[in-house]
Amino acid sequence: MKGYIQVYTGDGKGKTTAALGLCLRSAGARLKVYIGQFLKKGRYSEHKALDIYSDFITIRQFGTPGFLFGEPTDADIAAAENGLSAIQSAISAGLYDVVVLDEINVAIHYGLIPLESVLRLMSTKPDTVELVLTGRNAHEDIVAAADLVTEMRLIKHYHEAGVSARRGIER
Repeated sequence: MKGYIQVYTGDGKGKTTAALGLCLRSAGARLKVYIGQFLKKGRYSEHKALDIYSDFITIRQFGTPGFLFGEPTDADIAAAENGLSAIQSAISAGLYDVVVLDEINVAIHYGLIPLESVLRLMSTKPDTVELVLTGRNAHEDIVAAADLVTEMRLIKHYHEAGVSARRGIER
C-alpha cells in the first residue's frame, strides 16, 4: 500500500480528532500506528480508549507540563527534539504503517522544531508509511509538500460562550 502525507490544520476544532479517527480505522484494518504528540503532557480520554488498541497503536507524548504559547524554554525545545528523533527512529524501524505527528505544525510555529527537519522527514519517509501532521498554522512549505490538506475552519465555538473543555469531548 502506498503511503501519502496528510495535513490537518486550521483554527477550527477537530484536527487531532480527525487524526485519531484515522488511527482507529487503521487499527481496525490491522495496521500498526505510531502517534507522537507534541506540546502535550498528560493523560486524556483518548489515551484510555487507545489503550484498548495497544496491540496496534503506540502513543507517546513529547511535551512539557505548562507550555501553551509564548517563548519556549530549553526543556520545551529538548522535549520536542526528542520527540522528532523518536518518530524518525520509529519510521526507520519499519514497524509502523501510519505515523501521526500531532501538533507538529504548532511546534514548528513556536520554534520548538526546525521546519527543515520536518520537511526532511516528509521527503525521506518510506513509500509504505502514511504520515499525518496536525496542528494550526501549517507552514506553506508543509502544505506544498503534502498530498492531502484539510483545513478546519472555525465558524462558531461554544468556548466563546464560556464553556470549558469537557471530559470525553475536548479532553
